[in-house]
Amino acid sequence: MSALFTPFKLKDVTLRNRISVPPMCQYSAIDGVTNDWHWTHYPTLARGGAGLVIVEATAVLPEGRITPGCTGLWNDAQAEGMARIAASIKAAGAVPGIQIAHAGRKASANRPWEGDDHIPADDPRAWQPIAPSAIAFGANLPRVPRAMTLDDIARVKQAFVDAARRARAAGFEWLELHFAHGYLAQSFFSIHSNQRTDAYGGSLEGRSRFLVETLAAVRQVWPENLPLTARFGVIEYDGRDEETLAESIELTRKLRGEGLDLLNVSVGFSIPGAKIPWGPAFLAPISARVRREAGVPVASSWGVDIPRVAERVIAEEQMDLAMIGRAHLADPHYPYRAAQHLKLDRPSWVLPAQYAYWLERYQPDPQARDCGD
Repeated sequence: MSALFTPFKLKDVTLRNRISVPPMCQYSAIDGVTNDWHWTHYPTLARGGAGLVIVEATAVLPEGRITPGCTGLWNDAQAEGMARIAASIKAAGAVPGIQIAHAGRKASANRPWEGDDHIPADDPRAWQPIAPSAIAFGANLPRVPRAMTLDDIARVKQAFVDAARRARAAGFEWLELHFAHGYLAQSFFSIHSNQRTDAYGGSLEGRSRFLVETLAAVRQVWPENLPLTARFGVIEYDGRDEETLAESIELTRKLRGEGLDLLNVSVGFSIPGAKIPWGPAFLAPISARVRREAGVPVASSWGVDIPRVAERVIAEEQMDLAMIGRAHLADPHYPYRAAQHLKLDRPSWVLPAQYAYWLERYQPDPQARDCGD
């Protein structure tokens, strides 16, 4: 029996397998509203056979978008389009998830294929990024953010709560808070971006406060029977890895105490030039440690797209879910290909009948009627 293709139950939600599509920004929305691109993209991924499909990083406020093309969930018009996406994912057999986010000091950027850099401040498309402290990320994102006031912090936390409410009303059954990748929440936690001297800075407790309070507030409105998860960068690869990882595990324990159901383990990306040891499943030993020491189920991505690698990290309990991103863009039917590579019997069972029938039964025959193959 394949570990990768066993169901996974969390709260009242059961995934048909351990293959998940992580949030992947499409940068194709207008004023945060989805359109035909998204309404085609997400059901296509869900029909491919994954157990969970998480909609891209969706901003809780206009200022929280990475780019002008990012999706949003700060108003009801945006929620209407998201409801269509959630319904289409569920109809295709996957669990519909969504990641809600605030980009912090990395906001107000051009789309990756248009420069992947900060939009100049005098450009009419630009807006003022905010962050825990007035410290720029650097490299291609040089704009200095405005340091957040306590009122700003309260406003953003409430925006996460409001977006969570809209996500549930839209039909999503899995919620992920984006606490990773150098965006706002990660910036509160990181010593590289948080130099506050009030209750939201300094010590581990202070730097953790925004994350803990935000998750606790969302937990109050997100149904108890549905998974509340977070993606968080537990390590920076900045030369102080053991200290950061130990602090991250302590934070994860606190989040678990406030209602966290699963942690999606990632890298901090808080500074340019971090020495990240890219390679197959390089985060697997780290996610296993978080799983063991923090006592929560974990998921992770980054180099787990090779089917035998994904199978191994699940079988060895280094991860509970394998987040397969770019491989799904290359082939939305990645689960079918993975089942083939793992030599599972009748791998076509992971496909819709409209595809599976022909792949399993049709044998090329020169005398056969052309079916358009």
